[in-house]
Amino acid sequence: MKTEEALEIANNKKLDLVSISPNANPPVCKILDYGKYRYELQKREKEAKKKQKTTQLKEIRLSTFIEEHDIQVKANTALKFLKDGDKLKVSLRFRGREKDYASKGMQVMKKFAEIVSEFGVIEKRPEFEGRSLIMIMAPKSDK
Repeated sequence: MKTEEALEIANNKKLDLVSISPNANPPVCKILDYGKYRYELQKREKEAKKKQKTTQLKEIRLSTFIEEHDIQVKANTALKFLKDGDKLKVSLRFRGREKDYASKGMQVMKKFAEIVSEFGVIEKRPEFEGRSLIMIMAPKSDK
């Protein structure tokens, strides 16, 4: 059908002539209400966004000489984050001469990882970034 004919039919029906695939040979067009079409597209996109899960990076800070109960409290908070599907950045900052006790810091990180291992896996092993020991954990996938 010629473009002029299609436009005339669309005008008679008080609708729009919308090009569906302009690169096809011959180009494909549709007669429809363009406002309603755009509204439905937006509605579909909004619905798709609702189903998406965005992951955030939450941070838990530990210290070199942390007590058992304090580690437990921090681990409970971390478990909440992991259950929500967020990633977790565990940082341990060395202040002053604490840098000499790097092995103690590694022990604290391992202990924390053991406690949280039920709901999370280590994505990035503990390593030094400046004066901090950083470890990144991700939630376990339900596969």
